[in-house]
Amino acid sequence: MTAVRGQVAIVGADETTRLGVIPDMSAIELHADAARNAIRDAGLTNADIDGVACAGQSPVAMAHYLGITPRYLDGTTVGGCSFMLHVRHAAAAIAAGMCDVVLVTHGESGKSRVGAGMFRGGDASSLQAQFEAPYGPTGAPSTFPIGVLRYMKTYGLSHEQLAMVAVVQRQWSSQNPRAMMRDPITVDDVLSSRMVAYPMHLLECCLVTDGGGALVLASAERARDLPRAPVYVLGTGESSETPMISQMEDFTTSKAFRVSGTNALAEAEIAHEDVDHLMIYDAFAHLPIYGLEALGFVGPGEAGAFIEDGNTAPGGPLPLNTNGGGLSYTHTGMYGMFAIQESVRQLRGTAAAQVPDVKISVAQGVGGMFAAAGTLVLTNEAP
Repeated sequence: MTAVRGQVAIVGADETTRLGVIPDMSAIELHADAARNAIRDAGLTNADIDGVACAGQSPVAMAHYLGITPRYLDGTTVGGCSFMLHVRHAAAAIAAGMCDVVLVTHGESGKSRVGAGMFRGGDASSLQAQFEAPYGPTGAPSTFPIGVLRYMKTYGLSHEQLAMVAVVQRQWSSQNPRAMMRDPITVDDVLSSRMVAYPMHLLECCLVTDGGGALVLASAERARDLPRAPVYVLGTGESSETPMISQMEDFTTSKAFRVSGTNALAEAEIAHEDVDHLMIYDAFAHLPIYGLEALGFVGPGEAGAFIEDGNTAPGGPLPLNTNGGGLSYTHTGMYGMFAIQESVRQLRGTAAAQVPDVKISVAQGVGGMFAAAGTLVLTNEAP
């Protein structure tokens, strides 16, 4: 593997002008809105872009819509971590001289469903449809808990510890004016909310919103001439395990998380104690628990108590999901873009709930129900 450590930087980053419920914009309009904002943030124009990557829309359609003539296209779509992979691929492409400036876009009408067709249950020939759906579980709310129940039985994770994940996320989002959910909640509030699929209560499940985000990447050399302080791509990783949660090697851990995270930290040449800030995709409350352990920040079975003790909360030693996450900030369907956006904001010093002295941030994403994973290590210091 040819490492691209520090050779490429994120030079533009922004989200859609609005987040939450946007009934007057289609998905492609959300992509375009985020793209315009990010390109403007980078101090560039559409004419400067020669690479386009996106999930949920065709990069060909996005290039045409924005009037861009690309030399590089990436339509990788592996769920919510797709954007971590886009950044990884774009960094490699820029370092290899395949293109100069890459735009990564995201936009989903997840709540309003503008232009979306009727749900028909997906591809009947897929592995999930053939070998899992006949037994009842379909979609994240009923398939994710399969692993959570095994984890709880193996390690003794309590309902209160699981609920504490949502409570801490809300502590962060209460400081964020753009967060969809800001009112403080307690463990009792979480456990009193409607049961969705045991053991998951409503407040332990992600929001459903509209919105999007975009990134602009360029070489570290070019980044020095642009108005924004660059955020360097220090390490990257990606992996997959299985599209069927029933076929995971071990229900209590994600192999894709472990592989992608190990590769990213190794390329970055950092240790866990070097990480100042962490974003872990939190479509459901158990994901930060799995992420902390798979990435090696704590041992197996230790993450629930680690969060319960306040280590990831405001003022804690490992600030986690500081925008409020998918549980309280926003969740359009593929959340990974928003995790990257918050890492960039923290490294720029512009976050709503700014953590002091952030120099290294890790953004970890999941695709599907532990099907895939992507990890980015970002820094505001030139390697």
